[in-house]
Amino acid sequence: MFERFFPDDYQTSAYVIPYEKLYEEGYRGVVFDIDNTLVPHGAPADDRARKLFVRLREIGFSSCLLSNNQEPRVKMFNKKIQTNYICDAHKPSVKNYKKAMDIMGTDCSSTIFVGDQLFTDIWGAKRSGIRNILVKPIHPKEEIQIVLKRSLEKIVLHFYRMKC
Repeated sequence: MFERFFPDDYQTSAYVIPYEKLYEEGYRGVVFDIDNTLVPHGAPADDRARKLFVRLREIGFSSCLLSNNQEPRVKMFNKKIQTNYICDAHKPSVKNYKKAMDIMGTDCSSTIFVGDQLFTDIWGAKRSGIRNILVKPIHPKEEIQIVLKRSLEKIVLHFYRMKC
């Protein structure tokens, strides 16, 4: 029952993912959530995020930010990153996952999604046919609706860990 929400991979951080290896495997596009995936909720892009996107470009990846936040938040974060972005994405709806692939010129077989939430980020990527990587949230401070979802995520992740 919970398997439909299991991530394809689970990493401690977006910053420890072996992007070079993924590129060697044929992946060419990376789609990222922002808040609690790349920076704490509401924070601007920091030096670590900026360096990650420089690294991704050097490897040869296209990238796109996919956020349920409104444009002012996403635009502020993207100021130092300078990548493609889609705001107000309505994740887990598949529409904007597909739009991100169109923007990057990739398809399901060459795209990876990285996010911190099972029921929006990962579930939407799975429904879109995109390989996905769940990362641990960067910071414990979150909006109340996310805190409530985290309780359910703990149950799903318990069964995920039992399977692994």
